[in-house]
Amino acid sequence: MKTISFARNALLSLLLGATYALTALPLSSVISSAHAATVAGLPDFADLAEKTGPAVVNIRTTERVKPGQGGGMPGSEDEEMQEFFRRFFGIPVPPRQPERTPRNRRQVPQEEEVPRGVGSGFIISADGFVLTNAHVVEGADDVYVTLTDKREYKAKIIGVDKRTDVAVVKIEGSNLPRLTIGDPNKLRVGEWVIAIGSPFGLDNTVTAGIISAKARDTGDYLPLIQTDVAVNPGNSGGPLINMRGEVVGINSQIYSRSGGYMGISFAVPIDEVMRVAEQLRTTGRVTRGRIGVQIGEVTKDVAESLGLARAQGALIQRVEPGGPAEKGGLEAGDIIIKFNGTPIEKSTDLPRLVGATKPGTRATLTVWRKGASKDIALTVAELEPEKIAKKDERKAKPEQPANALGLVVSDLSDAQKKELKIDGGVIVDAAEGPAARAGLRAGDVILQLNNNDVRDARQFNALVAKLEPKRMAVVLVRRGDASQFVPIRPNGQQ
Repeated sequence: MKTISFARNALLSLLLGATYALTALPLSSVISSAHAATVAGLPDFADLAEKTGPAVVNIRTTERVKPGQGGGMPGSEDEEMQEFFRRFFGIPVPPRQPERTPRNRRQVPQEEEVPRGVGSGFIISADGFVLTNAHVVEGADDVYVTLTDKREYKAKIIGVDKRTDVAVVKIEGSNLPRLTIGDPNKLRVGEWVIAIGSPFGLDNTVTAGIISAKARDTGDYLPLIQTDVAVNPGNSGGPLINMRGEVVGINSQIYSRSGGYMGISFAVPIDEVMRVAEQLRTTGRVTRGRIGVQIGEVTKDVAESLGLARAQGALIQRVEPGGPAEKGGLEAGDIIIKFNGTPIEKSTDLPRLVGATKPGTRATLTVWRKGASKDIALTVAELEPEKIAKKDERKAKPEQPANALGLVVSDLSDAQKKELKIDGGVIVDAAEGPAARAGLRAGDVILQLNNNDVRDARQFNALVAKLEPKRMAVVLVRRGDASQFVPIRPNGQQ
């Protein structure tokens, strides 16, 4: 009993002491301490958004069409916005009414400016240079840039680079707000970042998240920054900003099966963007190097069988006849393990290093051949720019439904085959559904389907129609001078 009484008295004293301690403190101090403990370690984005927001712009593009030609299409940004307000706010948006013409006046056909799309961008210089995505302004007749203070400018497209999805546009202004350029190489996985843009046309929307991965391979000329920041249609071209208020990337892509955000988004690293932007500002185009090889990944089994200590390098699958590689003495089966002294860890490292080399430069490649390394010197050539179809050419193609892979394709002309140095294949006119999710886009060339050479559009669509509904299909896709196999899950599969 004494023990229990002693314990009870001790507990009572402890409680009384705690009560006294609490009553001795001002109530506001107690609440502030509790609040500080609750939010400790969590970032406050308010000052960051206020500081950087004015330099982020809304970009809208328009197209000039003749009466009867049709401007909007189902699924356009305008219709998406109408659907958005209908579903979430219950606000009916009336369709635009055609202008009436007096009966005694003869109507003269004139071009009409119709909306094409909405995107984002950000200012990098006080005199009005703006960065955005190439796909935001591609095919536009006019580009309009709107600042947060509602000033609107008609912009001039300085240059577009589809391979990195970077575009530079210029507005006429002075003392404009601008963003500070950061160093994406200093980013750490798990670090907080924010995105600012115009998702669904909602200007200056701020979303936050963390860096999920760095140097994520996508098969293109540069690795991307992966985040879990909410990015949706309209965010394209907007900045990814670190906690110091520096832009570290351009929000460019999302992984989605629905067309909307699903927790994974990608940004182009700003150091790569600035290298491209500098060339676009100077010459209006980007010059890249090439050596004329088709490469593949080096697997662990291949490395062991060839005597390599580990899986590394780029396996040469094909050497272009008459190209720099053939002239320098490279052969199919060689494994390129270094380029100008820089180790090639993955096959995707090689196109980036070669592409960043000025054409005409002498380069030294270290290759693994027959159990030993060997240095080979060659002269880097220039990679031809991607051909962009003119707007009239795109419109001239007849509309046709997409096949089970979500692809609309057409035959290559003899001139295109000669230019690409291929005998067959089809060109992608449109990619939707499964093909779009796999990363295919208009302008890609399909050379094979499940190890079957593709001759023309008719044969390709016939092969697609015979695909087994429960099996993944694999297409060999050529983009620029690079080719890779891309798996696609046909429509109807789970």
